[in-house]
Amino acid sequence: MQQKIKESVGTLLAHIIKVDKRDVEKEAPLFCDIMGQNFDCDPEEAKSFLYEVLDKEYDLDAHVSVINQALCDDKLSKLHILEQLNHLIYSDTISPEDYKIFEDIKNKLFTC
Repeated sequence: MQQKIKESVGTLLAHIIKVDKRDVEKEAPLFCDIMGQNFDCDPEEAKSFLYEVLDKEYDLDAHVSVINQALCDDKLSKLHILEQLNHLIYSDTISPEDYKIFEDIKNKLFTC
């Protein structure tokens, strides 16, 4: 289950980079730091995962659902994920779409 959570959290974070068409090399260090703090990923593993997610199709709602189910009773961990997502959003120019994505994820994470 830990691997699924890791993949889902990484996908949420990478999604912001992808939809905003951000400079991946500029955002990669923050992504790697977050993944390292939460999942003990070394920077190369995290960066490789980031590029993998950016190059594939994924169902964001399915990843939010995995997190929601795994952390159903752990609101603190969910808030921590939202805090990190917010940190990534604020690391570059913020768009109205970023706010919408954040709010959608927040609402879905707290539907247990």
